[in-house]
Amino acid sequence: MSDLLKRGFLLGLGAAVLGKESLKKKLDEMVANDELTVKQAREMLRKFTERGESKAAEWSEQQTDQKNKIIDELGIATKEELQELEIRLQKLENFHYKENE
Repeated sequence: MSDLLKRGFLLGLGAAVLGKESLKKKLDEMVANDELTVKQAREMLRKFTERGESKAAEWSEQQTDQKNKIIDELGIATKEELQELEIRLQKLENFHYKENE
């Protein structure tokens, strides 16, 4: 399932890159035709890039949430849960060892 999520993320990222390239080309044309100043074009491209980065962070968060949901539904122990169990087991072993001394 994570492979499917990864592919979806990469597809979205690819679309964003193509969109940015298309936007840059269009902005360059508009600057050449005196429809925009270079400063305005840079600002528009910066805003587009910021929105793309924001979306990427949002997608990453959604992917993590989905992964955690699947792990929970399957009943798979997390790394943190296993570490907690290991600590508890060590405490029990130490207690048992001290009792038998």
